[in-house]
Amino acid sequence: MFFVVSKALWLAADPITLLLVCALLGALVVRRVPRTGRALTLMGVGALLVISMLPIGVLLLRPLEERFPPLPKDAVAPYGIIVLGGPISVTLSLAHGQTALEEGAARLTEAAILARRFPEAKIVYAGGGARPADPPEAIEARNLLVALGVDASRIEIETHSRNTFENARFTAALVKPNPQQTWWLVTSAWHMPRSMGLFEKAGFSVRADPVDYHSTGDDRDYLPNNEPGRGLTLFELAVHEWIGLAAYHLAGKIDAWFPGP
Repeated sequence: MFFVVSKALWLAADPITLLLVCALLGALVVRRVPRTGRALTLMGVGALLVISMLPIGVLLLRPLEERFPPLPKDAVAPYGIIVLGGPISVTLSLAHGQTALEEGAARLTEAAILARRFPEAKIVYAGGGARPADPPEAIEARNLLVALGVDASRIEIETHSRNTFENARFTAALVKPNPQQTWWLVTSAWHMPRSMGLFEKAGFSVRADPVDYHSTGDDRDYLPNNEPGRGLTLFELAVHEWIGLAAYHLAGKIDAWFPGP
């Protein structure tokens, strides 16, 4: 039920969709109520232009990405490494007979690097199908990690989760963590605060290993976007994540508004 409600609420609150609807509504009513129609159209189109050209999305993502620092190079070896799904398009992978990587591919490359660096650590990939008819993403991820040289016997896959809450819940049921085990969590840096809050709530003693950054953390983050479409995408991603943090806290899924180290 939480999955369905969260998806429905996001469809209603998607900022890019709302601005497009605002512009379209203004165009539709401009003849009947010219002043209101023009105002709505200018507001919708103007906001989209500002978001696409200015680094608003990057600046909204930056505090999320800076919340958990990268792990030090001399960090003690973990008991296991959990990699969150999302970077594989199962549909395209099946259509073309090769793993199709999308946003967040660094999660998988980091998993392969850590598997070589810590040969005794367990590797767990959490990710089901985006739609009921889709095969689990975790199966494709395991195949890719094996092709990259990771021993298949070290890899466990969680194949039923559809969102981050289910990632944490179902992975805990799979591996049954205890406080003596230190797990590393690999996911995109902007996604790490919510993920850490959920995995800690699920009973893991977990450390963050953030990857897949969109902000540089310096003055370059204030430069205008040279790819307007990218600006809209990052803004939508950032708003989604901030809303997700608030919704998960209000629903009791995480203990803090903004989980941190």
